[in-house]
Amino acid sequence: MNFSITQRDKVAILKSQVEKLDALQAPALKAQLILLGKSGTKNIILDLSDSRYCDSSGLSAILVGKRLCADLNGSFVICGLQPSVTKLISIAQLDKVLNIVPTVDEAVDMVYMEEQERELGA
Repeated sequence: MNFSITQRDKVAILKSQVEKLDALQAPALKAQLILLGKSGTKNIILDLSDSRYCDSSGLSAILVGKRLCADLNGSFVICGLQPSVTKLISIAQLDKVLNIVPTVDEAVDMVYMEEQERELGA
């Protein structure tokens, strides 16, 4: 399997195990994200630490995750970006709309912070 899912309390951590998140792999990522959304998972962390390359198809899949979590009033955080992936996200100006942190632990902390903010705001 090219993607693994680990549950940590209220968060699903989806780890990419592919070197290239491209047109061949993006549909599988989208499918995993959609399955998580349909199962009621509203907080997703996408760990891309093993992915050294991403193209527009990969970016599209990432945006599917963001939209699904937003629709469920949840959080979508990306972590572990390699320099080439960071550069592409910056060029596409998606760094302004995506939550990006260096590590899984920081991503979990961000999700919990956003959960608390939503609870206090409700």
